[in-house]
Amino acid sequence: MADMTVVGTLGRDPELRFTNGGKAIASCSLAENRKWKQGDEWKEETTWYNLSAWGELGENFAQSCTKGMRVIVQGRLEIRKYEKRDGSGEGTSVDVIANAIGCELRWATAQVERTVRTNAADSGGGNYTARASGNGSGGNQGGNTD
Repeated sequence: MADMTVVGTLGRDPELRFTNGGKAIASCSLAENRKWKQGDEWKEETTWYNLSAWGELGENFAQSCTKGMRVIVQGRLEIRKYEKRDGSGEGTSVDVIANAIGCELRWATAQVERTVRTNAADSGGGNYTARASGNGSGGNQGGNTD
């Protein structure tokens, strides 16, 4: 397991579910695009992650973010092996378990609203919900950081 920060685009709307114990978990796919110039030709590579956010972060994420939004995610990287459903062998899942999610403001604006805490034991700087506007897609990203 390694901590990482990813700047990427949500591949679908976050899906909010609850465990049997009532804990929220929101999940969706996240695409990290990297573009660079090699000689006279532009190259592009996309890495897909399964993104999960637990608890109040997950609830706020599901309420605030939609497919196509650019986000910045700080979290824990987990790589898992699994048996494919069709029985054709083993697959690999690249997961990011989020500790923090924010709007990428290069291509959008956001209005942040404070939410009411439901758990007094929650540590952190308070709960906020961001509402972003703009499609978040932007133009040519260039460089190796996207």
